Amino acid sequence: MNKFKRIKRIILTGAESTGKSTLAKQLSKHYNTVYMPEYARTYIEYLNRAYNYDDVVHIAQMQIQFEQAFLPKANKYLFIDTGLIITKVWFQEVFQKYPDWLDDAIIKYLPDFYLICDIDLPWKEDTVRENGSLEKRKYLMNKYIEEIKKYKVKYGIVRGQGDLRLKNAMNLINF
Repeated sequence: MNKFKRIKRIILTGAESTGKSTLAKQLSKHYNTVYMPEYARTYIEYLNRAYNYDDVVHIAQMQIQFEQAFLPKANKYLFIDTGLIITKVWFQEVFQKYPDWLDDAIIKYLPDFYLICDIDLPWKEDTVRENGSLEKRKYLMNKYIEEIKKYKVKYGIVRGQGDLRLKNAMNLINF
């Protein structure tokens, strides 16, 4: 059996400032595997201008390439900090359109599980985040869940802070 077929791909998703990156790091450490960091954050931080539609297309394409690069390094699980569904919603919210190929890419790279980080962590402002209001965070979380349901992928919502959040996440992914 091909090693890569045994790797369970888990995408951490959720509104901004919900601990996706921290949790991805913690889970990868606990399970002695790798995580794929969020490409969009690094790209936007170093852009030195406002992002545009083509930048988000580039981000989506790089997410796919990075996932393929990280998969051979994984051991049982590959934790992916942010996925194409967030990118699709980002396109829709900011540009009211998205590339024709994105739905097919989402289907082609569907994970085994989505771990949705709840908005129960306090908002932390930084130079990249745009959606800090509680209403917007709730709205985006619901949009991600709605999209995930369209693709019929298992998901769980992780809640809690600190070690409790990690423990709750581990309970959800032991499927």
